[in-house]
Amino acid sequence: MRMLSRLSLLSWLLPVSALLGLGAAAQAQDGHAHAETPADSAPTPARERLWSDPAAWPEGKVPREGDAVTIGRDMNVVLDVAPPALRSLTIDGTLSFADTRDIELTTEWIYLRRGTLQIGSEAKPYTHKATITLTDTVPDEDINTMGDRGILNMGGTLELHGDRTNAWTKLAGTAEAGSTRIEVLDASGWRKGDEIVLASTDFNPRQAERRHIAAISGNRLTLDRPLDYMHYGKITYGVDERGEVGLLTRNIKVQASDDAEKSYFGGHIMAMAGGKMHVSGVELYRMGQNMHLARYPIHWHIIGEGAGQYIQNSAIHDTYSRCVTVHGTNNVRVENNVTFNTVGHCFFLEDAVETGNQFIRNLAIQTKCHPDDKPCVPTNLVLAHQSTEGQKAKDILIPSDNTASSFWITNPDNIYRDNVAAGSDEIGFWYALPTHPTGAFLEKEGSDKIWPGRTKVREFSGNVAHSNFDGMVLDRGQAPDGTFGIAGPNLTSYADPTDPKSGLVVSEFDNFTGYKNRNGAIWGRGEYHLYKGLKLADNAIGFTHASGIPGIAPYTSRVVDSLFVGESDNIGNPRTPEEIAYGRSLPSASADFPIRGYEYYDFHHELENTTFVNFEPNQLRDAGAISYLLFTSFGMSTDNTVKGLKFVNAQPVSFPPIQKRWASDYGRSAAYKSAAFHDLDGSVGGIPGATIVIDNGIASDEDVCEIKASWNAAVCKGDMGRFSIAGDFSGFQTGPITDPIILQRNGRRFEYVGETTIGSGAEVRVETARDTLSLALTEMDDGSSVILEFPGFTAATGAVEQPSLEALRKAGETSYFKDGDTLWAKLVVDNSAGLTVSPGSNAPPGLAARALPVGARLDVSKEGLGG
Repeated sequence: MRMLSRLSLLSWLLPVSALLGLGAAAQAQDGHAHAETPADSAPTPARERLWSDPAAWPEGKVPREGDAVTIGRDMNVVLDVAPPALRSLTIDGTLSFADTRDIELTTEWIYLRRGTLQIGSEAKPYTHKATITLTDTVPDEDINTMGDRGILNMGGTLELHGDRTNAWTKLAGTAEAGSTRIEVLDASGWRKGDEIVLASTDFNPRQAERRHIAAISGNRLTLDRPLDYMHYGKITYGVDERGEVGLLTRNIKVQASDDAEKSYFGGHIMAMAGGKMHVSGVELYRMGQNMHLARYPIHWHIIGEGAGQYIQNSAIHDTYSRCVTVHGTNNVRVENNVTFNTVGHCFFLEDAVETGNQFIRNLAIQTKCHPDDKPCVPTNLVLAHQSTEGQKAKDILIPSDNTASSFWITNPDNIYRDNVAAGSDEIGFWYALPTHPTGAFLEKEGSDKIWPGRTKVREFSGNVAHSNFDGMVLDRGQAPDGTFGIAGPNLTSYADPTDPKSGLVVSEFDNFTGYKNRNGAIWGRGEYHLYKGLKLADNAIGFTHASGIPGIAPYTSRVVDSLFVGESDNIGNPRTPEEIAYGRSLPSASADFPIRGYEYYDFHHELENTTFVNFEPNQLRDAGAISYLLFTSFGMSTDNTVKGLKFVNAQPVSFPPIQKRWASDYGRSAAYKSAAFHDLDGSVGGIPGATIVIDNGIASDEDVCEIKASWNAAVCKGDMGRFSIAGDFSGFQTGPITDPIILQRNGRRFEYVGETTIGSGAEVRVETARDTLSLALTEMDDGSSVILEFPGFTAATGAVEQPSLEALRKAGETSYFKDGDTLWAKLVVDNSAGLTVSPGSNAPPGLAARALPVGARLDVSKEGLGG
């Protein structure tokens, strides 16, 4: 089944009072008297009775194999034996497990119909082994809209409290391939026979390895068999790359029977309509029902207020659909859990209405797109995967599951602190923010007042992403049908998200660590994003950020007090001939992929007090501490600034010439050819106040610039800005441009492809077969100017006519001079004139056009515009 049953769909759409009245329908469907929800009444106090005592049961008989058992509201039963496999178990009263022996309970499902299932307590955790096995000998049941093969909580209470609290730790030293001994930082509470998992510390997430502890002495563990891979265990160049080790064993275990390994139809735990869950120290195994909505290992389903509820200290592994789902529920706590070998988005905020939830110190290892290990068919910026075809696949639950993430975040008003995304096939942390809530809350009353993409990040601090394709993505929010594009506006926060006039507020991302990500550690989109204390190492690309609404905020992104390392001492596990020859694993299948630290993209970005280490080109591949998105169609800004940068064994700048195979964004509007940033203190180029520009033949001038050939850049004094000519240079179109525009300066020719950086005082010849041109200067100081020669043009508007070329050169305002069949123009910047220009078709997909200030503008034509 791909979709919910009709009855389950009603559970999303009806109020709680209506849901509770659906018991009779469930009873008729299931042939179970236990599916009804009894009317509210005060339970009769009952004394505690043992399951094994016939007197505990209304008919005086202990339940037998295949029985459908009901714990009545006046019953308080203690499970003191392992009963035979039951048909089902409905709890209206209380069932608790005796902590006197190991107990196994096998049943098709457990229905908490306002009753309580309790194994241990917060004050006194359970100390023996308790195993609940969920079978599926009667398929396709639907117990009060909650399906089957689960612990189904409608207004009841689930109390599961195991005795393990040390869920995961880190390696205290590198564990070498072939070793059977490892040392960890903290193995307290771990025991001989426990199953553990070592996260990959390389680019390949499938280098995670599970082992059993054969012996233990303090923090030293002996494994049951040798390791296949090296797992790094050191802080290298200031970046903590010590691999995580998670504990999978718990003394309370909820699992599906082993047939789930073939059907991928596992068990599930679901709370609805007033249900409460307090879960700690539990192992969830073979859980989640692949291709079934709302059937996840543990799931708060439209509870509303969930304060005080939690899952903590638990292990969720070898599951078939997600890990922890918080849906229509606020303020629950998800803390100190380990997940391993799971399918689809793992820690899952569902419909973008969820707020105040706390995701703290969770470890997600090996998040996959499919249970059978088929490769993902993702949608991302790599040219080979910019198609959205993977979103239409029939073997995924929602379109984005083919681009699976360990943490799927649909509303930023939640807390994410000290979590680790340690090996997703695609994304570690994904802020996928829709315009308004989706799913069950699509077009519901009040949903139009919820704007996730305008909401401030409550907290994102201390998180780590490694061994993913992308470490963290803030982009590609989904449409109401769950589909998404490769780009789109994401996060620009307002004081009042319902009122864009209320003023912008900064969204902060603190102390994020990203390493060994095959594509990028961070890809962001939006305005007014502040990143503090980044530690990024061994990634193909460290940091890239796109604009959301150009010019609306003081900056698009700002990175401060951070560290970028190109290649650390973690050499990974070289496997290919190229890697073996190079001496370390590589992020790309193409060994010559050029690694970059910080990439400039469109509009205004600031970089301050940051150190770059080991970005040195070599015979295999290029490298650069600072670069640009290869090879972007969307304009960078000369207002980009750097200050307080340090470089250790690092080429400061690399603006490489185009190679289509490396492109993330490849179109005819090659705005990367205008790459520039302002070196405020000279910490990059040695000249305070200089601008570092790509050496495109037009931007630099030998009189005011120092050419840096190895950077493909120049360090230029004086005022630098952006020169644009309106025309068809937009977006991802490819192929030749009709009637191209050629710019000439100092004998060098340059084909104009959307915009170019230019310095004040430049004189440029413009040649084209076009009849009209609209010219603009932006991002320059008042009084700065350029002079342009237009052979074949005869008229101009928006300028003062001058009597001679000499007069034109002296003019203090935008002017033109006609000389035979040539028109000369001088654009003089006046930022107080109130001129604007819209990005229009030059905007990225999904980016609304916005008027940007222009310092000078002028229209010229070959005839008919007048003087």
